[in-house]
Amino acid sequence: MKKYMALMGAAMFGVVCFSLYLMMESASMNQSRYTDLGKDEVDVIDSKIHQIEADLQKNHKSIDVIKEVVGQLAQGDSRALEKLKNALDIEVHGDAPVPSRIKPNITAISRNVVRVPEGMCSFAETPPAGTDVQMLNVFDHIPFDNPNGGVWKQGFPISYDVSTWQDKPLKVILVPHSHCDPGWIKTFEAYYRDQVRHILNNMVTKLEADSSRKFMYAEISFFSRWWQELDESMKGRVRRLVKSGQFEIVTGGWVMNDEAVSHYSAMIDQMIEGHQWLEHELGVKPKSGWAIDPFGHSPTMAYFLKRMGLKNMLIQRVHYSVKKYLAQTKNLEFLWRQNWDHDGSTDMFCHMMPFYSYDVPHTCGPDPKICCQYDFKRLPGGRVTCPWRVPPVPITNNNVAQKAEILLDQYRKKASLYRNNVVLVILGDDFRYDKPEEWENQFGNYKKLFDYMNAKPDWHVQAQFGTLSDYFDALRERAGTEADDTPTGYPRLAGDFFTYADRDDHYWSGYFTSRPFYKHLDRVAESNLRKAEVLYSLATALSRKQASSTFPASAMLEKIIVARRSLALFQHHDAITGTGKDHVVIDYANMILNGMQNCKTVISVCAHYLLAKDKSQYAHDPSTLYFDVDEQRVAQDSLPQKTVIKLLPEPRTVILYNSLSQERSDIVRLYVSEPFVEVKDPLGNVVQTQTDLFWMNNEESSSDIYKVSFVAQVPALGLSKYTIRKVQEGTNPSATFPVIVMYNAQSTTSITRGPFKIFRKITEEFSIENSDMKVQFSNGGMIKSITTVKDGQVNQVQVQFVKYGTINAKEKSGAYLFLPNGPAQNIDVGNPFIRVVQGALMSEVHVFIPHVEHTVRVCNSPGTSGSSVGIHNIVDIRGESNYEIAMRLMTDIQNSDGQFFTDLNGFQMQKRKMQRKLPLQANFYPISTMAYIQDGQSRFSVMTAQSLGGSSLKTGWLEVVLDRRLMQDDNRGLMQGVKDNKRTDYQFRILLERKLSDAKPLPTQPMGYPSLLGQMSSLDLLHPMHIIPQSQHVTTLTPLEPQYSALTADLPCELHFLNLRTLQIAEGDFTPSQTAALLVHRFAFDCSYPAYGFKCSISGGQFTLEGMLKSPRITKATSTSLSLMYDSHNVDLTTAVQIHPMEINAYKVHLS
Repeated sequence: MKKYMALMGAAMFGVVCFSLYLMMESASMNQSRYTDLGKDEVDVIDSKIHQIEADLQKNHKSIDVIKEVVGQLAQGDSRALEKLKNALDIEVHGDAPVPSRIKPNITAISRNVVRVPEGMCSFAETPPAGTDVQMLNVFDHIPFDNPNGGVWKQGFPISYDVSTWQDKPLKVILVPHSHCDPGWIKTFEAYYRDQVRHILNNMVTKLEADSSRKFMYAEISFFSRWWQELDESMKGRVRRLVKSGQFEIVTGGWVMNDEAVSHYSAMIDQMIEGHQWLEHELGVKPKSGWAIDPFGHSPTMAYFLKRMGLKNMLIQRVHYSVKKYLAQTKNLEFLWRQNWDHDGSTDMFCHMMPFYSYDVPHTCGPDPKICCQYDFKRLPGGRVTCPWRVPPVPITNNNVAQKAEILLDQYRKKASLYRNNVVLVILGDDFRYDKPEEWENQFGNYKKLFDYMNAKPDWHVQAQFGTLSDYFDALRERAGTEADDTPTGYPRLAGDFFTYADRDDHYWSGYFTSRPFYKHLDRVAESNLRKAEVLYSLATALSRKQASSTFPASAMLEKIIVARRSLALFQHHDAITGTGKDHVVIDYANMILNGMQNCKTVISVCAHYLLAKDKSQYAHDPSTLYFDVDEQRVAQDSLPQKTVIKLLPEPRTVILYNSLSQERSDIVRLYVSEPFVEVKDPLGNVVQTQTDLFWMNNEESSSDIYKVSFVAQVPALGLSKYTIRKVQEGTNPSATFPVIVMYNAQSTTSITRGPFKIFRKITEEFSIENSDMKVQFSNGGMIKSITTVKDGQVNQVQVQFVKYGTINAKEKSGAYLFLPNGPAQNIDVGNPFIRVVQGALMSEVHVFIPHVEHTVRVCNSPGTSGSSVGIHNIVDIRGESNYEIAMRLMTDIQNSDGQFFTDLNGFQMQKRKMQRKLPLQANFYPISTMAYIQDGQSRFSVMTAQSLGGSSLKTGWLEVVLDRRLMQDDNRGLMQGVKDNKRTDYQFRILLERKLSDAKPLPTQPMGYPSLLGQMSSLDLLHPMHIIPQSQHVTTLTPLEPQYSALTADLPCELHFLNLRTLQIAEGDFTPSQTAALLVHRFAFDCSYPAYGFKCSISGGQFTLEGMLKSPRITKATSTSLSLMYDSHNVDLTTAVQIHPMEINAYKVHLS
C-alpha cells in the first residue's frame, strides 16, 4: 500500500512539473509572436505575463507542498493523500477524476479607465434650485388616515364667501371632450368602427350648427385614421373649425401615453409622430397637455411638453390623499419643476384636477350626487344612469333657476380650491358624443343654464363653453400675465405622483409588471426601431449621390413608418401597462411584431449597402436578401429563435452593428451548426472564441447547434465585418471550450461530448469568476456573495425568489391593483438541477427551480459586461392561481432611512423612501431601466431590460416583481383577470461599485444620478450589438468594406445619440426628405464611482455638428423643439454646441 501511494504521488508530481514546463514554454512562444505592436496590445500582453508570473509563483508553492506530501506518503501516512488532493484540486470518484474547483484559463483583461476632468462633476455636486413643494417631503407629512370628508368623501367640507367674486366674477369654462382609448375593451379598429368615427363625424356637424359650441380631442392615432376617410371638402370644414377655435387638439401625441412603464425615447417618438402628422395635415401646434387617464404622473412628461413648446398641462390620476393635501393649501395648480433643475428653466404650468375621476359626476364640484344630475347623457331612458339614483332632468323654464343655482354652488366650491377666479369644468367621459342625441342634450341643456347664469349680474358669474386653451388663456388674463408667459403667484413643485391610489389601500402598483412578456417585446421593438432609423437615415443620404443605385429608400421608409406607429400605439396607457382585454393585447402584439420584423429587414438591407465597396453597383432584390435577420418569432407570444449559421469550410460573413455613439469591445454570441470554428476580425486576424453547447433540456445538448462567443470590437455608430468558418478539430489554437459541471443530475458518471468535458458531482458550494470579480454560489445554485478582486472585499449578495398571494377580500389583485395577502413567502427550490459552465470568455450558472430557469453570467470582457453580473430568467407561472413571483436581492448595503432610488422612464432617478405607515403595495414603484441602493462606501444597482415593479422593503434589499397571474377582475373596468401569461424572458445586470477614496460628498437631495459605468451598462443592455448574418442561400457576396462608422470620432461619454430620424415629405408619401431629426441627450452622472470598460472621453457636453458625421456629412442644421414643432435658429456647424446635463437637444439636419 505504501508503495502504491508513493507511486501515485510521484506520478502526480510528474504531471504537475510537465504542466508547468508546457505553461512556461507557451508563455515564451506567445511573447515571441509579437514584434510590432501598439500600446494597447502591449498592455494586454503585459497583463497576461503578470498573470502567468502569478500562476508560476502559486505553482512553485504547490510543488513544495507536493514534495513534502510525497515523502509523507512514502512513510505510509494516509492523511497525506488528503493534503495531496487539496494541493492538486482533485477529487477521485471511482475511475473518473473530477476537479473540485474548476478554474479555466481566464485572461487578465485590461479595461480602459475614463478620466473625468476637473469641474465636470459640478452638476451632481451642486444642489438644484429650490421649490415650494417637494413631493418626497409631502409623503412624509401626510398621515394617510383617510377620514370621511362628507360629500367629497376623500376630501373635506368646502365653504366659501359669495363676496369673493364681487369685483371679478367667477369665470366658468366648460370643456366638452371625449376620451377615446386606442384599444382597451375593444381593439383599436373595433373602437374606431363602432364609436370614434361617429364621434368625429358628429363633431363637425354639431359644432357648425352653433358657433358657441366647443370641443376638444387628443388621440392622433384615431384622428389620422378618420382623416384617411374624409374627402377634401370635409377636411376643409375641419380646418375651419380648428382655425376658429371651436375645435382644439390637445397634447397631439399619437396616444395619451403611459407615464410609468414607457421608456423616454418611446414617449418622445410617439409625440413626434403625432406632431409631425398635425404639421403635415392641419398645420396645428398644440398648446396644452391633457393627461386625464394615465395611472400616475411622471415629471419626465412635464419636461418633454415644456421642451416641445407646449405652455400648459393637466393631470388627473393622483393619490387621493395628495390631492386633498394640495387642495387644502390651494396648490392644485403649480409650476412643475424637475428635481435636477438648477435654474428654473424647466418650470411647466400644471393644473391638477381635484376629485376622484374625470367623469361628469366628479368634475363639476365636490358632490358627485349633484354633478351626476348635470350629465345629460344620463337622462331617463338611456343606457347610462346615475348610481346615486337621482337622474338628471331636462332644463326648462320652470326649473332653470333652481338647477342653475345648485350647479353654481358646485362651481364656486370647486373654484375655492384654486388661487384664481377661473374654474375649469370638463364635460365628457370615455367614448362620449358618439350619438347625435348626446350632443343636443348636453349642449342644449347647458346653454339654458349658462344663459340664465350670465343674465344674473348679482350672481357674479360668466359661464361658457370652451377648450383647455380657453381656460389657460382666461387664467393668464385674470392674473395679468401675457399670453403664453408662465403665470406668477403659483408654487414650484418637484417630484412625481407615484404610486397612485384611487381609494382606500387600492394602490395601482400591479400594472408596473402586468403582462411582462409584452413589456419586454416593447423594449426589444423600441431598440430595433432606433437601430433601423439611424442606419436608414445614413444609407438614404449616401444613396442620393449614386444615381445608378437601386437602394430601396421609399420601400424601407414605409416599413419604418409602420414600425413607428405600431410602437407609438403601444405606448397608450392601456397597452404597455398590460391592462387591456386578452384579444386586444394580441392585436397590439401582432402589430408590434410586424413592425419589428420590418425594422430587422431595414437593418439588414441598410447595413449591406453601407458596407458595399462600390455602391454604384449595389442592386437590391427584395426576393434575395444577402443578409438574414438575427432572430425570428414564429408568433406574437413566442420567445425568439436565434438564427443558426450553417457553417462551411468557406467563410460566412457576419456584420455586427453598434448603434451607440461610443466604440464597443464586448462579447458577442453566435449560434452555429459546428463546434470547431475560426472567427476572423475585420483585419483578418483570428480571434479567441469559446464554443458552448446548446442545451435541449437539463442534460441533453444539440448535435447541430452550438453557441460561439468572442470579443468583438465595433466602431461607434458603425458596422464591422467578421467572418466565421468550420475548421477541423484541433487546428485553431484560439478556440476554447468550457468545462461543464452538473449538480443533482440523474447520473453521477462524468462524460465527454467531443471537446466538452461534463462532470457530474454531488451538491456543494462553488464559484465562477473573471479577472475583476468572483461570484460565490450556495449549494442551491443561488448567488451568495461577490468578491471584488482588486480589494479582496467580500460583499454579501444573495438572490432569492419569492411569491405573493392576493388578499382574501371582496376586491383582490388584478391587472391594475396589487393587493397582497401579506409579506412574500420564499419559494422552496429543494435540490435543483444546476449546470455550471466555466470558460475563458464567459462562465454561466444555470439553475432550474419551480417556475424559473435562472442563469447567472460572468463575462471576461473589456466592455461593460465584464464589470457586472448578468442575470437571465425565464419565468413560467401558467400553472398557478393568484400568484405573483418576484426576485429579491439581499445585500449588506446599509441604505439609511429606507432610502432607495428608482428611475422614471429611463430618463432620471427619483429617491424613494420605505413608508412603513403605508401598506406594502404602496411602496412599490415602476422600474423602467434601473434601481439602486447605496451607503457611504458602496452602491448596488440593478439594471433591467424591461419595465417592472420593484421596491426596497428592508435595509440592503432590492426586489423586482417578475410576473403576475390573477384569476379575477379588480373592478377597474377591465372585467377580467390576468390569465394569459407566457413563458417570458428577463435580462438584468447587477453592478457593485465602490466609492472612490477622493469622492466628494453629494448634497442631500430628492434625486440621484447613475454612475457613468451604470449608465453605459444600462445602454448596452437596452441596445445590444446587432448581429446580421449572411443569408444561408447566398454563397458569394459583393465586395464589402471591413468596417463602417458614421462618426468622425466617438461622441463624449456623457452624450447619447438618441435618434437620427428621417422625416417624411408629406403624409402618405414615402419619399424620404433630405432632412432628418437628430436628437442628442446629455446624461448627468455621479462621479463618486470609477468609470471603465468603454473608450471615450468627457467633454462637458460639447461637440460640433460639422465634425460629428463623416459619411454622410451634416451640411445644414436648425435648432428645433423636442417634437420638431418650433424651429429656433440655424446652427453654425463649426461652432461648438454645448448641451447642459440632463437636457435633450433636437436639430433638423440636412444630410449630404
